[in-house]
Amino acid sequence: MISARGLTRSFKTKTGTVEAVRGLDLEVAEGELVAFLGPNGAGKSTSVRMLTTLLPPSSGTARVGGYDVAAEPASVRRQIGYVGQGSGSGPYHRVRDELVTQGLAQRMSSAAARKRADELLGMLELEGLADRDCASLSGGQRRRLDVALGLMHTPRILFLDEPSTGLDPHSRANLWEHITRLRKQSGMTLFLTTHYLDEADTMAERVLIMDHGVVIADDTPEKLKADLAGDALRVTVSDEAQAGKAAELAQALPEVREVRREDRSVSVTLRDGEIMLPEFLRRLQRAGIEAVSASVKRPTLDDVFLGLTGRSLRESAAS
Repeated sequence: MISARGLTRSFKTKTGTVEAVRGLDLEVAEGELVAFLGPNGAGKSTSVRMLTTLLPPSSGTARVGGYDVAAEPASVRRQIGYVGQGSGSGPYHRVRDELVTQGLAQRMSSAAARKRADELLGMLELEGLADRDCASLSGGQRRRLDVALGLMHTPRILFLDEPSTGLDPHSRANLWEHITRLRKQSGMTLFLTTHYLDEADTMAERVLIMDHGVVIADDTPEKLKADLAGDALRVTVSDEAQAGKAAELAQALPEVREVRREDRSVSVTLRDGEIMLPEFLRRLQRAGIEAVSASVKRPTLDDVFLGLTGRSLRESAAS
């Protein structure tokens, strides 16, 4: 549904040329939900703008919904919905009128636009707000309206650019409940950018991480966490002498990446922590070392990004 090869975009500034995207390669299959992550300035928004025909590429090729984004932009736009970071509705327009106007802009008949608007109002639980001005909606209601606007022409692909930014946790959960239900009903392909790592971790089948204009990781969330971050075991023993011996035993565990010792505690980074913790405790017991406490911490996608770039996605988003 989405394919890019060697896609680049550069901008000329007073100080020289800025290469925002430097050779983007990606494939998104039909029905996938792919999360596109990266710090501010990584090239995510520029990439999305090229894939949605809002910005011409400097070089390379991309096809979306089977059409070339440079040669066939109108055909691409018929295949996609786009929910940007800002609200797509006018503050003093009524909710149903905004949806009908969007349908007419997509060359739907008046009757078809009204029918589709009413369908989406019901699907996104906005029917009681149809005659309200958009300015009177809450943040969560406004974002659901933005999703409805993007779905008016029943697109095969929906681009969501940080759809839940600024929403409270309840509104975020409510928005995602509606999006996931719509996706199950339609089989739609979703391409998501977000700074909320829990969204990418729980919703996406695949995660792409971009930095400095190139994709530096592409895999499932679980595999990225296992391969690039690893689980963290922490075992506390009865005294510092035993901690030294425990650290030596930890070095012999399979696929160990790092062993750190602090006072009576030993921290071990490795794959499959839940499986390896019982084995580590057995080895300690055989060596006569008493474990006072033990825990396993699963990695997050932020740990993955930190391991790849030395920076935190959350810190980048805040800055």
